[in-house]
Amino acid sequence: MTSPYDGRAHTLHGGGADVCRGPYSVRVTFQTSPASTPAALIAFEGGDGAGKSTQLRLLAESLRERGVPVLLTREPGGSAMGEQIRSLVLDPEHAPVDPRTEALLFAASRSAHVQRTLLPALREGITVLTDRYLDSSVAYQGAARELGTQTVRDLNLWAVDGLLPDLTVLLDVPEETGRARRAERAADRMEQEPAPFHEEVRQAFLELARQAPQRYLVLQADAPVEDLAAQIRERVLDLLAQRASGGQRS
Repeated sequence: MTSPYDGRAHTLHGGGADVCRGPYSVRVTFQTSPASTPAALIAFEGGDGAGKSTQLRLLAESLRERGVPVLLTREPGGSAMGEQIRSLVLDPEHAPVDPRTEALLFAASRSAHVQRTLLPALREGITVLTDRYLDSSVAYQGAARELGTQTVRDLNLWAVDGLLPDLTVLLDVPEETGRARRAERAADRMEQEPAPFHEEVRQAFLELARQAPQRYLVLQADAPVEDLAAQIRERVLDLLAQRASGGQRS
C-alpha cells in the first residue's frame, strides 16, 4: 500500500504536498496542534469492536484528574452537522451506499468536525481525544472499499486542511474478537460488513502504523483493559509534557 502521508506524517509545521495531482492539484500544508498551546490532538483508531470508546473514556478521566482540559469527541460526528451526517451514513436502512458517496460523506463530516470543534478547542489549549479520524477513511474507504488509499488520503487531507494528529493510538483487534464484541450490541451499517471487509480494515491500519511509527502507538486490544489504559496514559502524558516544555514531536 502506498504511503498515505507521502513520508511526511511527522512534519509539524510547514511541510506540505500537492493533492488531487494534475491540472487541478491543490496545495495542502501539513499541521498538527498549534505550537502556541500545550494541547494535543490524539486520535484513537482500530476496527469495530476494538474497545476505543472504553479507552477514550479512561484516558479522559485520567487527564481531567490531573487538571488537563479535555474534549472527548467522535467521527463521524463531533459537530451538529457531523452528527446529522453520522445518522445518515451509518443507518443500515440506507444500505447499500456507493463507496464514493460514502467516502465523500465521511470527508464532509470530518471537515465540519475540524472547523467547528477540533481547531477551536486546540486554540483554547484543550486537548482533543477523538474516536476515529482521517486514518479510518484511508482504511475503510481507501483499502476495504478499494477506492485507493492515496485517493482517499488526498481527499481527507484537503477536507481537514492538513491537520494531522499529534498521536494516533491504534487498538489492533483480531477479526474474530472484534466480531464477538460487535455481536453484543446493535450493529450499524459499517459493523454489518462481512469478516473479510473487517480484516482488510485491520491490515490497512497496521500498514499505516508501519509507515508512520513516530505518530502511532500500536496496542493489542485483547490485552487487559487497565494495562492498555496505563500504556496509553504514559504515552499521552509524555506527549503533553513535551508540548508544555515547548518541544516538538520527533
